[in-house]
Amino acid sequence: MSSTHLNTSDEDIIAATRNWLEKAVIGLNLCPFAKAVHVKDQVRYVVSPATTPEQLLEQLMDELQRLSDTSPEEVDTTLLIHPFVLTDFEDYNEFLDVADAAVEDMQLAGELQVASFHPDYQFADTHPDDITNYTNRAPYPILHLLREESIDRAVEAFPEAETIYEKNIETMEKLGKDGWDKLDVGPAR
Repeated sequence: MSSTHLNTSDEDIIAATRNWLEKAVIGLNLCPFAKAVHVKDQVRYVVSPATTPEQLLEQLMDELQRLSDTSPEEVDTTLLIHPFVLTDFEDYNEFLDVADAAVEDMQLAGELQVASFHPDYQFADTHPDDITNYTNRAPYPILHLLREESIDRAVEAFPEAETIYEKNIETMEKLGKDGWDKLDVGPAR
């Protein structure tokens, strides 16, 4: 864990995450569905104080329940930012199975799902420096809680949703590492 994170306020962590969302996710159109919920202020940003996976799991379950209980017009999606735990990507990646199991155990499968973003995100069978990994790189580790209903609506509005991944690879390859660095969106170190 970086000591930089210990001295960073929740407001600064949220600001860095919002900057990444605006410049990378929305600015590069990596997720064509993100802009609408951002503009409508339907994204809940939560900075977790958790320092253990167990504490994070407890907070994840609380946030899953809160999202399930809240109207989509008020909060459509939640970014659970956890700068103090699971900073190692392999540990984070293993925790994703725990997150998915929590969704199942809470009987929220089919309603909610968890997407993943991490400063060192790495897709299987890629080199750590492969630019395509940057589609899922964020300034801090993030568990993104999404509503399945919102995904379904977005896919209806964007019928070629299955092409997003390919377009993102193309975007990142055109941008390159230098272009990404110029965006100044993290990862926070």
